[in-house]
Parts: sequence; structure tokens; C-alpha cells
Amino acid sequence: MIESFEELERQCKECTRCPLAATRTNVVFGVGNQEAEVLFVGEGPGKNEDEQGEPFVGRAGQLLDKFLAAVGLSRESVYIANIVKCRPPENRDPKPEEQEQCIGWLRNQFYLMKPKIVVCLGRIAALKMISPNFKVTKEHGIFFEKHGTLFMGTFHPAALLRYPSNKPEAFEDFVKLRDKVRELCDHTPIEDVAPEG
Repeated sequence: MIESFEELERQCKECTRCPLAATRTNVVFGVGNQEAEVLFVGEGPGKNEDEQGEPFVGRAGQLLDKFLAAVGLSRESVYIANIVKCRPPENRDPKPEEQEQCIGWLRNQFYLMKPKIVVCLGRIAALKMISPNFKVTKEHGIFFEKHGTLFMGTFHPAALLRYPSNKPEAFEDFVKLRDKVRELCDHTPIEDVAPEG
């Protein structure tokens, strides 16, 4: 394991282990608080992320930011990364072999951060990190304990843009997350949020 975030990011940005390296504009390493107790994991960068080198910066990212803000969290208080660090062409799902080649970077980020809670955004991340049989529609919002860390899967923000009827359920997952953060996390501040309406 690499023992510093700076060295890990430097090596990650030079990675050519899988074919995705040939078509990327930027490696999307991750963003947020490197000492965060809450780690969000998506599947991989899209077009906007590839262009800007930062995860969740398009419309899906704006929705994620809204959900975070609504429960008193922010990009500055959590860390956001992906299963794969380079954009799959045409935003297709990352192939299993691409995930395998890339997951070591995320494992090293996890090792350095030691988060108390991991939130898997969408099916691909949940299948990889929680269970190969995970069903987002049935098991979202449930916390699974693995080796002392809590894992929760929820809907991917991009999927919520396509199927907005799932937004209320997804928001409930974020409320559960806020409650769990208050219960478990020592230095993740929850901002007071004025109730809507």
C-alpha cells in the first residue's frame, strides 16, 4: 500500500493498466476531505468528469450536492471517488476486468482514509463493494457491516435524473445516512438545515 494520498494520486494519474487509459482526457482520482469518515463511491467518470478531472460534476453531481446539502453534508466534509478512475467510452458500465485492474487505487484510498461509512452510488459500486447479488431497488438504504465499516447502497444520481420517481426514496437514504453520521462519526460536522416548505 502507498502511504500518502499525494503519492497515490501521482501514481494513479500515470496508470495505463487497462484500455480505458488510452481514451481518457483526465484520470478522475477523487475529491473532498482526505480524512473524511464518509466515503461515497460511484461507478466511473462520465463526459464532464473526464473533461474536468473531478467526480460528479455534471447534472448528476449537482443532484448529489443538493442531497448532501439537504442533510447538512458537503463535498468538503466527505470524500467522493469511483470504482474506475477513467471514463468508459460512451459512458458504458465499466467491464469486470476494468474494475479489477482499477480497484486497487480505491482500496488504497480506503486504507488511507479508514472511513466509518461507505455509500455506494448505484448498482455497479454496490455489486463490487457490498455483494455481487445486491439489488438497489430492494436493498437501498440498508447498512451492511463489513470488517468494522458500514456500507450502504443507494440510487445513482444519474439514474434519479432518468427516473425521478425514485428521488423520495433516495432522499430517505440520505436522511438515514445523516442519522448514522451523527451516531458514529466524531469529526464529520452536520450543518443545521432549515426545513423546506
